[in-house]
Amino acid sequence: MSDTSVVDSTYRVTADELRQFVERLERLDQEKKDIAEAAKEVMSEAKGRGYDTKVLRKVMALRKRDPQDISEEEAVLEMYKEALGM
Repeated sequence: MSDTSVVDSTYRVTADELRQFVERLERLDQEKKDIAEAAKEVMSEAKGRGYDTKVLRKVMALRKRDPQDISEEEAVLEMYKEALGM
């Protein structure tokens, strides 16, 4: 096998592998867009039913966090508010 055919073979394998990665990433990107659109539709439906979407987003963020962290943050917030006479 000549050096040129080894390089061509390596390039072909690399190009095929690269193409596969790109195609997989493109599919994932499309899936991400589809999911984002579905989430937008659900949020729109919730808004149409009278729910506050800003609060829904906050609730979702809280559900992802550790309850102990939330308690500590709320305690500090209350202390700050009290110090400011709020």
